[in-house]
Amino acid sequence: MCGIVGYVGKHQVTDAKDIIIDGLKKLEYRGYDSAGIALNTGDRLEIRKHVGRIENLEKLIKGETLNSHIGIGHTRWATHGAPSDLNAHPHCNADGSIAVVHNGIIENYVEIKEWLTKEYGVQFKSETDTEVIAHLIGIYYDGDLEDAVFKAVTKMRGAYAIGVVAAAEPDKIVAVRKDAPLIAGLGEGCNFIASDIPALLKHVREIYLIENNETVVVTADDVKIYNEARKQVKREVFHVTWDAEAAEKEGYDHFMLKEIHEQPKGLYETLNRRIEKDGSIKLDGIHLTKEDIENFNKVFIVACGTAYHAGLVGKFILENLAKIPVEIDVASEFRYRDPFVDDKTLFIAISQSGETLDTLAALREAKRKGARILSVVNVVGSSVARESDDVFYTWAGPEIAVASTKAYTTQLMCMYLIGLYMGRKKGVVSDEKYAQYMSELKQIPDKLANLLEGESAIHDLAKELYKREQVFFIGRGADVGVSYEGSLKLKEISYINSFAIAAGELKHGTIALIEKDTLVIALATQDKLYEKMLSNIQEVKARGAYVIGVAKEGNKEIEKQADRVIYIPDCMDEVSPFLSVVPLQILAYYIAKERGCDIDKPKNLAKSVTVE
Repeated sequence: MCGIVGYVGKHQVTDAKDIIIDGLKKLEYRGYDSAGIALNTGDRLEIRKHVGRIENLEKLIKGETLNSHIGIGHTRWATHGAPSDLNAHPHCNADGSIAVVHNGIIENYVEIKEWLTKEYGVQFKSETDTEVIAHLIGIYYDGDLEDAVFKAVTKMRGAYAIGVVAAAEPDKIVAVRKDAPLIAGLGEGCNFIASDIPALLKHVREIYLIENNETVVVTADDVKIYNEARKQVKREVFHVTWDAEAAEKEGYDHFMLKEIHEQPKGLYETLNRRIEKDGSIKLDGIHLTKEDIENFNKVFIVACGTAYHAGLVGKFILENLAKIPVEIDVASEFRYRDPFVDDKTLFIAISQSGETLDTLAALREAKRKGARILSVVNVVGSSVARESDDVFYTWAGPEIAVASTKAYTTQLMCMYLIGLYMGRKKGVVSDEKYAQYMSELKQIPDKLANLLEGESAIHDLAKELYKREQVFFIGRGADVGVSYEGSLKLKEISYINSFAIAAGELKHGTIALIEKDTLVIALATQDKLYEKMLSNIQEVKARGAYVIGVAKEGNKEIEKQADRVIYIPDCMDEVSPFLSVVPLQILAYYIAKERGCDIDKPKNLAKSVTVE
C-alpha cells in the first residue's frame, strides 16, 4: 500500500530531501503509482509531486535548492481518484501551511468534505479522500499542530496512518496510526516516521512500534507517543537485528528471483530453529497445551492472496495430522458472513506483512467472539502478531518483491510444524508417522536447492510460452492449492489471464474453454491420484490442449500424455507442495521477464494491502 517517510534533523542539516527520497525507494515494494515530498524550508512548505516512479520526482526537483532539515514523503497507491500529479500526496490546506501524507482510507470523507464546503467554503483541488484531512487540520490549527491533529482525528472514520507538517512549526512532525502500519525511528540528532522498517535501516536500528489509535510527535531531539486520551505512554524500544543488505538484490536481476533462491535457507531456518535435540518440536511463541488443543472443535484458517493458498495446504495438513475439522476463508469475506466462532475455535491468521487490513479485521472479529488467535507472520512486531494470543514467525527474512515466494513456502513449513505439534499433543500422530514427516521435511531444503539448479531449462520453456494469453492450472489433492498459487504468480507478474481449478471439476463447465493450443499446466505429484491426473490430462489433450506436466522423478508415464514435463525430486505426497510450487514460481518469473514486465512492482498491486 502507500508508503510514508518523515524526517526531522537539526537545523544545520539540509539533506532532508535526499534522506526522505532514499527512504521512499526502500518502500517501493509496497506498490505505488505516484510520489511526492513536502519540505519545510523555514518559512514555507515546498511541495513537489509527480505521477509514476520516484525517478520522475527526482527529475522534477533535480537542481532545485530545497534546503531543509524536516519533511515528509509519500508513495501513493490510488484508491480515491486516478493516478495523477494532482491526486499525488502530499496534500495541503487552502493556504498551503499544512501538508499531509496518508496511507489508508477515510470512510466518511464525503461527509467531511460537504461539511467543510458548507461551513467554511473550502474548495477542493483533488479527487482524494486525503485532501479533506489537510483542510480539516487547517480549520482547527491555531498555532498548535498537535492539538489540531487530535481534534481532526475525532472527526475521521476509517483505516489510516498520517504524517503532518506545518509551515509555522519547522521542528515537528505529528503522525497518527489507525489500523495502518506506522513506526518511529530513533536516531542521533534526528528522528523518523515510516510505514515500514526498510525505509529507515540505513539510518537507525532502534524504533518504536506505534500502536493503534496512537499519536506520535517527532522532533530532532525527542519522540513522544500519546494515546487517545492524550496521555503520554511509554514504549519499549524495538531493536532491528537484520541488516539493510538483506533487503538488497545482491547481483540478482530482481528481488523476486533472489527470494526464490533464498527458499532453501528460509525453510531450513524455519524448521531447524524449532527442533529440539531430542527431535521434538518446540514452537516458540505458541503456548497451546494438550488441554487447549483437545478443547478445540474447529479450526478457522483465514488469510488473503498467497497466504490464503498456504492456508489451503494448511487445511489439508492440519486435518491429516491433528484430526480436527478445518475451515478456510478469505479474510475479506470472513467477517461479513457471521461465521460460527466461539471459545472452542482456534483461529489461525496467515499474513506475510502482518499488516493486511482484512486479515486484521477478521482476527479482531474472531477474538471478539472468544476464539484463540494464532498467527503465522513474517514480520516481528507487526499488528497481526501483536494482537494474537500465539505467534509463529516464519524465518523467511525480508521479502521485497510484491509477488510472494519465500514467504509462501515458509508459511507452509509453519503449518506442517503446527500440525505435527497438535497431532503429537493429542496423541493422534504415532512415533512412526512423526519420524517419517520429520525425515521428509528435513530433506526439503536440499531437494529444493537441487531443483533450483534446473532453472535454465525452465527459462528455455518460458521463451516458448511467453506469448500465451490464457493458461489453466489443474491438480488434485495437495496439488490443488499449489495450482492456485502457481496461477496467481503467473497472472500477477506477467498479466496473463490465468485460472486454476481442481482437475476433477474440469467436466463441470471449465473444459468448454479448452481448445486447440490452450496451455494447461497439470500438477501430478500425488502418487495416490496419479492415474486420475493422467486421465484428466488425456481429457484436455483430446480437445487440443498443450500440456506442461509437473511430476515426481520416476513417474515417466506422464510423458506419454503431456507435451513437456518438469520433474521434481521424489518425496512423500504430503510434502510435495514445497517442491512443486518452485518450478511454477520460476516459470512465472521468466515468462514475465520475456514479456518485459516490471516484475518486482507489478501494475496495480501492493505488497501490504492496508485498505479493504
